Amino acid sequence: MTIQALADLVVVLVSCAISYSVGIAIGRIGQLGGSADMATMAGPDAMQSAYLSLSVLTALVCLISFRSCGLYSSTKSLLNVEEYKNIAKSVMIGFVVFFTLLVFLRSSNETVEVPVLNTLPWLHSLVHLEVELDSISRITVSLSFGLILILMTVSRFLSFKLIQSLYRRGIGNRNVLIYGTGETGGWLQRKFHLIPTLGLRLVGFVTDNPEEVGTHQLGEQILGTVDDLAEVIHSHKVSEVFIALPGSQEGRVMEVIARLDILGVSFRVVPGFYHLLAQRVRIEHLDSIPLISRPDRSQGLLSSFAKRCLDLSLASFALLLSAPAFALAALLVSREKDGPIFYRQNRIGLNGQVFEMLKFRTMFAHMGADEVSPQDEEDPRITTIGRYLRRYSLDELPQLLNVLRGEMSIVGPRPEMAFIVDQYGPLERERLAAKPGITGLWQISFARNEAIHQNIEYDIYYIENRSLLLDLVIIFLTGFAVVKGTGAH
Repeated sequence: MTIQALADLVVVLVSCAISYSVGIAIGRIGQLGGSADMATMAGPDAMQSAYLSLSVLTALVCLISFRSCGLYSSTKSLLNVEEYKNIAKSVMIGFVVFFTLLVFLRSSNETVEVPVLNTLPWLHSLVHLEVELDSISRITVSLSFGLILILMTVSRFLSFKLIQSLYRRGIGNRNVLIYGTGETGGWLQRKFHLIPTLGLRLVGFVTDNPEEVGTHQLGEQILGTVDDLAEVIHSHKVSEVFIALPGSQEGRVMEVIARLDILGVSFRVVPGFYHLLAQRVRIEHLDSIPLISRPDRSQGLLSSFAKRCLDLSLASFALLLSAPAFALAALLVSREKDGPIFYRQNRIGLNGQVFEMLKFRTMFAHMGADEVSPQDEEDPRITTIGRYLRRYSLDELPQLLNVLRGEMSIVGPRPEMAFIVDQYGPLERERLAAKPGITGLWQISFARNEAIHQNIEYDIYYIENRSLLLDLVIIFLTGFAVVKGTGAH
């Protein structure tokens, strides 16, 4: 985390240097034009001295804000989306705190007209800035925080990619063990293999059934029972154990935890009601008894209005920007001469409502386009131009029209066909609580080539945590995925 903090410090100082250099340059141009403001009248040396002091204050405020918002936590969220959200939050908090401090820490040569400021001499005695507010440009300072937001996002994105690349090569991974060979243990194993960038190297399983020892489960060896736990952990240098015994009695799980505590090994327990806890819950107490309830998940009127405004503005801008590509794709698809330009299919949207989803046709119309979606570009149903459209997600462009019509959103769960929704259980039906989207967490994840219903946690996470800021983060990651031609991670 120390390296990350130093990298963030460099980003903040570089942002300040760029913005202040721009501000000084603009000020000099203003002087030449005879329209110098108070910021330039102080003289270049005074301005540079003032901006140097402000850079130090900005760095201090930002680093404290970054830490307060959890940017130096070793635990990462799903696809790092919370980290990106926290970058924006921390920069906004830093911006407000900075300008507040600027008023409280102004030079003693200035006359403070607000009485309450004169009652805090102790604060001024601790930190004294030889900066007069009239000698700096508020626009320039605001620009510095704008650059901090942009460069911090880019810096953290590159940092995440570097760490993921190292993990993928096996560098820095932690050895972990799964206790439990049931369905939950297999589910954990699949996640470890699917997402190598978690930084977790699975060494095998431990079981309660002695007859399973020495056999393999999906390629991983079952190394022993609870009596072999100490030896297995020592010989394989295990740093963390995942306890996957959701069907066991509480006493059995507590016994395993007690053994791990004695061995000094970290552990994580997969709860018996995993799918309930995968959603946002509220912990309450009845006297000393903990209770779990679900808070109100309905989206507020203001949030709904903001999301609709974002959808309309982005869809309109994207259609205008992509008009040449839209027209070219339509022309090339029409030259295939085996079906219409648009592929229209009924999908299930918000609250189970049926709507007609639009896509550019990428498959031959006579080769079962309503069957299971192609899993790779070599599928014989895909047309020549369809391969290129699907690779760069250009076949999804017509769905911007669905967004304008209010049937879809830019970000949301992927809409499914009716026969799949008919098979939904209570958990899967949670996906219908939000308007379906063109992109979402599942589409930019490692699991994008698997069935949606096998990775329901991505959509549940989005529905439970949806916000305008989360939508912007997903849109940013989608842009990277489109350029890359694969998933964002």
